[in-house]
Amino acid sequence: MPTPLLADWQTPFEMPPFDAITDDQFAPAVEAALAEARANIAAIADNPDAPDFANTIEALEQADDRLSRVLGVFYTLAGSDSNPTREALQRDFSPTLSAYGSEISSNAALFARIETLWLKRDSLNLSEEQQRVLFLTRRGFVRQGAQLKGAEKDRLAVVKQRLAVLGTQFTQNLLADERSWSMDLAEEDLVGLPDFVVASARAAGREKAAKGPVITLSRSLIVPFLQFSPRRDLRQKAYEAWVARGANGGDTDNRAIAAEILALRHERAGLLGYDSFADYKLETEMAGSPKAVRDLLMQVWTPARAAAEADAARLTDRMQADGVNGDLEPWDWRYYSEQRRAAEHDLDEATLKPYLQLDRMVEAAFACANRLFGLNFAPLDVPLYHPDARAWEVTRDGKHLAVFIGDYFARGSKRSGAWCSALRSQQKLAGDIRPHVINVCNFAKPDAGEPALLSYDDARTLFHEFGHALHQMLSDVTYESISGTSVARDFVELPSQLYEHWLEVPEVLGEFATHAKTGAPMPDELRDRLLAAGTYDMGFATVEYVASALVDLAFHEGEPPADPMARQAEVLDALGMPHAIRMRHATPHFAHIFAGDGYSSGYYSYMWSEVMDADAFESFGEASGPFDAQRAAALERHILSAGGSRDAADLYTAFRGRMPGVEALLKGRGLLSAA
Repeated sequence: MPTPLLADWQTPFEMPPFDAITDDQFAPAVEAALAEARANIAAIADNPDAPDFANTIEALEQADDRLSRVLGVFYTLAGSDSNPTREALQRDFSPTLSAYGSEISSNAALFARIETLWLKRDSLNLSEEQQRVLFLTRRGFVRQGAQLKGAEKDRLAVVKQRLAVLGTQFTQNLLADERSWSMDLAEEDLVGLPDFVVASARAAGREKAAKGPVITLSRSLIVPFLQFSPRRDLRQKAYEAWVARGANGGDTDNRAIAAEILALRHERAGLLGYDSFADYKLETEMAGSPKAVRDLLMQVWTPARAAAEADAARLTDRMQADGVNGDLEPWDWRYYSEQRRAAEHDLDEATLKPYLQLDRMVEAAFACANRLFGLNFAPLDVPLYHPDARAWEVTRDGKHLAVFIGDYFARGSKRSGAWCSALRSQQKLAGDIRPHVINVCNFAKPDAGEPALLSYDDARTLFHEFGHALHQMLSDVTYESISGTSVARDFVELPSQLYEHWLEVPEVLGEFATHAKTGAPMPDELRDRLLAAGTYDMGFATVEYVASALVDLAFHEGEPPADPMARQAEVLDALGMPHAIRMRHATPHFAHIFAGDGYSSGYYSYMWSEVMDADAFESFGEASGPFDAQRAAALERHILSAGGSRDAADLYTAFRGRMPGVEALLKGRGLLSAA
């Protein structure tokens, strides 16, 4: 029976017909699409005509279009609404798809055609974009082992296949630990918790079919519990479960998996002629080398640690005044920091949250995109993969630009974190193909009929992911391989982190931060206190992040550690990690670097991009303000629409006229005085 996954979709904007797709269709669809892709690759490699850009590079760009379409649907479901069948399919697909990738990169006839074009590139009369695609295609083949032969080539294929299996296993183990743990709360355990935390705990209890409210390992629930619960014993129990994800022994323990991944990555780099995996990985990034990464991180670490230690002393005083003796512990920090923020800035989460409604923050993100780039958003009534997901058509001057999907609520079937992905990316090679872009978040779902309320960090996350979405939606290139977010890893976070700044614009909060019950706008004095506290607790946030980035770098810089946990401890000890702060992502749940290669040796990239985003937003202030039309047009022209069509440093320099220094970042984090 034909599967809709392989058919031409006669749906609005050629959206996937989610209402007609079932799990049993994926395996045969992937098998058929793989066979088609292999046939297309063989036709390119065996083409008797002399290689040219069209019959080799452009043909390669389109060779696995159908496979990409099927997998786009599958991985959307596997990440945001998993089930045992989808998890089993992931385990099956990972080695199969890795083997397919190795087949392509080791196809000698195909690489010979690419190499022929590369060697005579100056005589091909290629456009700048075509030159870039040829360069990236050849570089990608070389970095995937196209020049290896014999046993080394065979071994690299085995290594990559095993890494694909381990990355999937790491992710699924983490999801299993997150899904399986919960802490029951008695009614007396709710004392001191704001109404929104109590409501979230009761909702989580209903989802878990528990007898009453529960705390789960969803960040949107556990963080406010740690902020507000006066029960130190329960805070400790919840915190220790949170940081133990992936390290609980048994079948879901990720520690041995992490060690094997690091060993295989080092072997992979060695096969390709690099001293370390970090050298291999950073070669293609803006940073270029482990030294450049370490230099940046240490410029930030020193003032951040000083600020955190000063804050720890203040919080210890508060704790001891509370009658608790001993050291400030990691499960104490958020609780006493929340009290300190309330005292010093007259702010608390319970007061702020009613003004940060999810729907209004979505409207705010859309409104800023309208003022900056002329985008309009209209709700779409189309079948989606989960009832919580919503869709909008994105237009400009009446022309269709994209479909945007927002999937905002946490659920047990969704992996943790927040991300942006594309069911379909922008390109022009096969016609004017416009993207289908998804933002996935894990905000606490409210009771039926109640508005969803966000923390300020949640609202920043929403703007962050929407910045990624804009990078996809405004893309305007010919080739999908350089479309949207297909850029250097330490450049990809620039649009997302830059967009966060518009949440801080007073007029944006003034219009969209309205009370959930009264509809009244956030009072000016509350808004001003919120913005004045923008760098509050930044020592903590910076230390937990930079520590994670430095551990990531240490894992990949030299010989792989036999015991990653021991290596993690060595790095943190050498840094003088404050006792009451842990890494943001400890090794067993560091999905950024172990779920796949994406952020491996690259977790620093958020900070590398932050150097640029702080400087880029300053450029709006140097002009007429945050909605300066010329600055917005330059941002779209040189960054958001350009994808990977030019080197990242060239794109940023075209936008700003120069590369930035670290000063704007330190200023933005309130760390200049501690530097």
